Amino acid sequence: MGAHALRVLFARPIPVPEPMVRERSEDYPYVSILVAAKNEEAVIGSLVEDLCNLDYPSERYDLWVIDDNSSDRTPLVLERLAAEHPQLNIIRRSATAMGGKSGALNQVWSVAKGDIIAVFDADAQVSKDLLRRVLPLFEREQVGAVQVRKAIANATTNLWTRGQAAEMAIDSYFQQQRIALGGIGELRGNGQFVRRTALESFGGWNEQTITDDLDLTLRLHLDQWDIDFLLLPAVGEEGVTRAVGLWHQRSRWAEGGYQRYLDYWRLIARNRMGRRKTFDLCMFLMSQYVLPTATVPDLMMAIARSSSPMLLPVTSLMIMLSFVGMFTGLRRIEAGMQETLPRRSARAIAATLFQTLFGQLYMLHWIPIMVSTTARISVRPKRLKWVKTIHHGTDEELGFE
Repeated sequence: MGAHALRVLFARPIPVPEPMVRERSEDYPYVSILVAAKNEEAVIGSLVEDLCNLDYPSERYDLWVIDDNSSDRTPLVLERLAAEHPQLNIIRRSATAMGGKSGALNQVWSVAKGDIIAVFDADAQVSKDLLRRVLPLFEREQVGAVQVRKAIANATTNLWTRGQAAEMAIDSYFQQQRIALGGIGELRGNGQFVRRTALESFGGWNEQTITDDLDLTLRLHLDQWDIDFLLLPAVGEEGVTRAVGLWHQRSRWAEGGYQRYLDYWRLIARNRMGRRKTFDLCMFLMSQYVLPTATVPDLMMAIARSSSPMLLPVTSLMIMLSFVGMFTGLRRIEAGMQETLPRRSARAIAATLFQTLFGQLYMLHWIPIMVSTTARISVRPKRLKWVKTIHHGTDEELGFE
């Protein structure tokens, strides 16, 4: 694990190609954008307006919003928007429709025309040039999907949202480093782009999971596709503002992450992804799932025996790697969004260092979440329902142009 950590730290991110520019509109790839929405009246209007006014030929993309039996004013908002934007298509699901978000996406992607299928959450905030910047990454034929960095739009609301902003920074850092090593790039649901031929190879999204993005990640890699990552521009989303909401959301992520290992362990063990990806996935399992869960009983046993924790060396290694990853991730984002900022000024470095220290404290919430999730799935059957995250809308800006 120490050797792998050093390789991660010293890996050089893959250069990002220039934004796509074509002389004729018909030379641009056709993109179908999918948004699954359930009771999203506070945010869906803003997203549709953004997506219908992208800096991309309007005849080369379409937008599909799947209204998953909303009980609020979401249908009325979409009806008004459909009259204003011809590329907007609305699909309404019945109360008996199954499969959750995966079922909603499966209902549409096969009839949409796009060579590339883009998926956004209803609270997404999208820059005008996003498609032009994402699509060049698909010029490498082995790339089956691209994940755009997620940013917290309401990061200044409170301590919880500030912590989530730091969490997105460390996630972006490890995405870039793992991909650079030939490891696993991962999808994050909001701001993901998938090649149609990749979806066709295994029939679309899995409806027997609570984290469609993590499940699709593994299925793509098992089918010999790569997943790339775009740092800038980011896709904004609304961070959870309360501890209870954060607990429910992260518990779902943790359980869904476990599910994919349990669902596909046989194929992983057969090295279907190749040596590099399989090793990287195992290291990720150890650091994000096994180690946080084992920390609590290890600490309790150390106290009972008046000795040092057995896992102290590897725990120290992971803390160091987490600190460096978060600090570097924040600096990369800062340098990319504010090109005139002195990249090594003492004030800037001190501010990033403080945010990193706070972010490390915030990340401790992952330990009780992993302990409780591990205990729950050990005794309960696989579940396919979860508490929906409520979006309230935000006026905060992400600095998009």
